Amino acid sequence: MARSTHSLRSASRRDFLKLAAAGAAGAALGPRLAHAKAESLTFLRESAYVKDFDEYFLKTMAPAYQKATGVKIDYQIAAAGGTVVPQLVSIVENRSPVDLAWVQVHWLYVDKLLDVHEIAEEAGKKNGGWYDNVKDQYMQNGRWKAIPHGNIGQLMVWRKDWFDEAGVKKFPETWDEFLEAGIKLKAKGHPFGMSMGHGFADNNGWILPLLWSYGARVTEKDGKTVVLDSNETARAVDYARKLYKETMIEDCVGWLDPANNKAFLTQQISCTNNALSILISAKRDLPELGKVVEHSLNPKGPNGQRYHFLNSVAHGIFSHTKEPQAAKDFLRWLMQPKQLNDWYASGETYFAPFLHGFDKAPMWNADQRFKPFQQVVATGRNPSWPAPPSRASGEVFSRWVIADMIAKACTGQSTKAVIADATGQLKEIYRRA
Repeated sequence: MARSTHSLRSASRRDFLKLAAAGAAGAALGPRLAHAKAESLTFLRESAYVKDFDEYFLKTMAPAYQKATGVKIDYQIAAAGGTVVPQLVSIVENRSPVDLAWVQVHWLYVDKLLDVHEIAEEAGKKNGGWYDNVKDQYMQNGRWKAIPHGNIGQLMVWRKDWFDEAGVKKFPETWDEFLEAGIKLKAKGHPFGMSMGHGFADNNGWILPLLWSYGARVTEKDGKTVVLDSNETARAVDYARKLYKETMIEDCVGWLDPANNKAFLTQQISCTNNALSILISAKRDLPELGKVVEHSLNPKGPNGQRYHFLNSVAHGIFSHTKEPQAAKDFLRWLMQPKQLNDWYASGETYFAPFLHGFDKAPMWNADQRFKPFQQVVATGRNPSWPAPPSRASGEVFSRWVIADMIAKACTGQSTKAVIADATGQLKEIYRRA
């Protein structure tokens, strides 16, 4: 759950001062950093849900960077829950005084990001190499346009005590078994709660894998031919409607990303699809509940395969920044192993690194319930799958076309109508691309 957020504020711009680089600091940070002229940089990120992660940056990393270089990092925390993508687009359109940011659904504005290829390549070499699946998301024409930070893994989060009470001793392997378990849990007064509102993670974390596991796709591999209107999609939609009616709490159709955290932690639901944040919050604030929270991979579909949504986040530099070199210098510093090790560790694997150098990091052994999230890094699929990401796929994602299709079916519209409506929107989006 988000604990604290700060509204985005305009960064004050003062006369740029030439830094007198201290010998030791300058040598450690490299010649480019030693010649930085910026006095401050504004760095925007969405609230991490994990309080210690943001606090570690504010209290430790930002002061350390300022001490070493003289450059103040104005760390802005945007509200979570579906607002950050429109905010990022607004920053680009209005050339707001933000230098670099967490960039999500960045294909909507990829042409407004600076090339960071050298920094990303250097980071890969120093940290064991990048996972291949993240390259498709953040490279354009063979060049890195943003530097991956990590994957906010989306898995099934469930209460072992309530599942045991309902006679479900093992988490379901298939979607059909998942339905059967949910019916039993709801009969015991412990419904499921699967998000379907206008968030960007907890809805897609189960909806896209469900569609894929039924053989449904938004487009062909060419990223142009819309193929959503299919028998496979119809079967997935019918299943989602049945799952909602027979297993779920009623208001989950409108939930944003923080809502299922709240519902789980207030003991309204027995299962949801979420990141690590529920467990971390429970362990910190509700220790008895923390003992019974479990994580499991998504169920398998009729095709016998199990799918996961790659909820990747990255850092990018806006092309309108007045301090492009200073922003690059900061990202280069941020990607050094020492900084990464400590920052990742502060988040308790909430952000799973896309760098192989962290595959055996101690943080993965802190709690056996962290382990399933590591699997998603290697097996997760980008939201545009099987097509490469594009501006059109980014628009589909940010307009919640697929999530709305499922939510409308669950609240009374026919399968045929919701698929036709979504298909019409898709064709218009891809026609304009």
